[in-house]
Amino acid sequence: MLKRIFFLLLIGLMVFSCGDENKVIEDVEKISMDLKVFRFDRELSKTTAESFPEIKRKYPYLFPAQYPDSIWIQKLDDTIQIELLDEVGKAFPDFEEEKNDLELLFKHIKYYFPKIGGPKVLTVTSNVDYQNRIILTDSLLLIGLDNYLGPDHKFYEGMQKFIAAGLDRQFMTSDVAGAFATKVLNYPTERTFLSKIVYYGKELYLKEKLVPLTTDAQKIGYSQDQYDWALANEEPIWRYFIEHELLYSTDNKLEARFLDIGPFSKFGLELIDNESPPRIGRYLGWRIVRAYMEKTDLTLQQLLKVPAEEIFRKSNYKPEK
Repeated sequence: MLKRIFFLLLIGLMVFSCGDENKVIEDVEKISMDLKVFRFDRELSKTTAESFPEIKRKYPYLFPAQYPDSIWIQKLDDTIQIELLDEVGKAFPDFEEEKNDLELLFKHIKYYFPKIGGPKVLTVTSNVDYQNRIILTDSLLLIGLDNYLGPDHKFYEGMQKFIAAGLDRQFMTSDVAGAFATKVLNYPTERTFLSKIVYYGKELYLKEKLVPLTTDAQKIGYSQDQYDWALANEEPIWRYFIEHELLYSTDNKLEARFLDIGPFSKFGLELIDNESPPRIGRYLGWRIVRAYMEKTDLTLQQLLKVPAEEIFRKSNYKPEK
């Protein structure tokens, strides 16, 4: 009898959960969002010295006053710039699919953060400045399309493979969601490793809600194999963190080992290091935040203000063996 009651409760919980998710989908679909996308990269590829004043008038914020027009006009005939624009044009002859994905992202942002609207979107080239591939302000979103040509593109030859792996269009919408997350999240003032992994956990949990149609691997910037490895090894990784007393450590070297971009995470164990994906601390932070949110009814905005220690304590996080 008790088993039957438990089973019915479990089914009820699942139905309630699915119903809640369906309500979000329905509410998001009702949100009106006509995202304006301007293909500045395409316009620039057709610009001549004679027509330059016209494009400058249209996009004055892209041409800082400290640089004379002669600098920009000279770039129009630069062979590297021409090739860059040509390659982007081949890879992105249109932007409809990406526009639809971005509209859905900003509808989700509007749902969870009602005061925030959709920005004007400009596609640009950035000389493969992958560290600034996305620039998001309150009213403007710049996307450096030359950072999304695929890991094997000739522009990325000589680049470290773990960096080139992220220069793929599959990560574009997730990258924009990440740029938004950094705008609404405050980096912790506490120096503990726990505060930092929970910060990144919040960022990834935000992505989970804002770009639900992307895979978890895409949200964290992993290949599917890397994500599967993290999932399969979650318990021993967590045990390593606990046994080595890392959570409350203030050693800044832990960021380079477990939070920063790199070829792998650095446990100091050759076999594990070579197999592990980078940023494994962010992955664990995500799991902690997710476990916490499953036990609360907080909104996303409320989550942002909860201290890391409280999230960890109330999450009762414990990975399965």
